[in-house]
Amino acid sequence: MGSAVLAMAVLLSACGESSSSSNEKSGTYEVAVTGASFPSHQFVGQTSLLKIAARDTGEKPVPNLAITVNVEGKEGEAARIPFAIHDPQAGLAGPDRPVWVLSAAYPRLAGSSHTAGAETSNAKTYTFGELKPGESVEAVWKLSAVRPGKYTIGYEVEAGLTGNTKAKTSSGVTPGDTFVTQITTELPETEVNAAGEIVEIKHPK
Repeated sequence: MGSAVLAMAVLLSACGESSSSSNEKSGTYEVAVTGASFPSHQFVGQTSLLKIAARDTGEKPVPNLAITVNVEGKEGEAARIPFAIHDPQAGLAGPDRPVWVLSAAYPRLAGSSHTAGAETSNAKTYTFGELKPGESVEAVWKLSAVRPGKYTIGYEVEAGLTGNTKAKTSSGVTPGDTFVTQITTELPETEVNAAGEIVEIKHPK
């Protein structure tokens, strides 16, 4: 199935978490993270892509590929919105403070212009539909940094939204990892290249 078709299937099936969850067959499914990237150094105002690629390496279809992303640490885990931290100060009307702002129409599957990744009751979890044996998808989030500091983003891949639907690697662990990113307020030196693009000047170390 092509990525655009898969994205459309996700949109059509994303009418509600309960309907998609009810069709998930309990069991353990073999899934591998085949690639993941996110810049380790960013500046406030910069827009970057977070990419996570997963492959069904087992012999049965993954019912509903789900990826949860979370800013790690006490404040990140307490936030109710993705890519944010929770300000513990009492009495705040909106205590969740974004570290990154997610662009509209994201996440999406690489190569597709359609939104994919239906949100669930947990705003930090996105589902991408069924994944057939041997099939791979790459989920992409477009994020703009808005809060300086050093942050760790953790991600975890699951086979569905029910507690009885598990994803495991061939070694028997839940697929996932972390990114450590430093966001600064210092703008990098830039120049215009031969193609007319504004690019960062890379100085020799």
